[in-house]
Amino acid sequence: MKIKELAEMTRLTTYTIRYYEKEGLLDSRHFQRDENNYRNYNEKAIERLKLIKKFQSVGCSLNELKEIFQERDAHSSTSLEAIEWIRQKIREIERKKNEYDQIIGKLNWMLEYKLALVNDPQRATAMLIDPPFD
Repeated sequence: MKIKELAEMTRLTTYTIRYYEKEGLLDSRHFQRDENNYRNYNEKAIERLKLIKKFQSVGCSLNELKEIFQERDAHSSTSLEAIEWIRQKIREIERKKNEYDQIIGKLNWMLEYKLALVNDPQRATAMLIDPPFD
């Protein structure tokens, strides 16, 4: 598939895909050159780009991704640094999850309060006496 189709399938821009290739996140396993020198991307490119997006969504930088992929692609032995990085990312994601859980709790309370204002103003007033957050 050509880069435009790949961009549509992954919801990335062609510029972003080319940048990832330039940075070494996509390589010859992810595309082949046609006779006219155009890149012809394969399913592995889709998988790699989706993986990049997932890692970025949890706060991984491109430099971190490059290191992860280099170790993974080279099938290098597990190092203590890689183990510590994984543990650190897990802690970071769990911290973010806790923050999101708190935000969801506050939003649910706000929704309940707004509904009470419409349907039961006395209940809404009572809810303000001891809200679950500051």
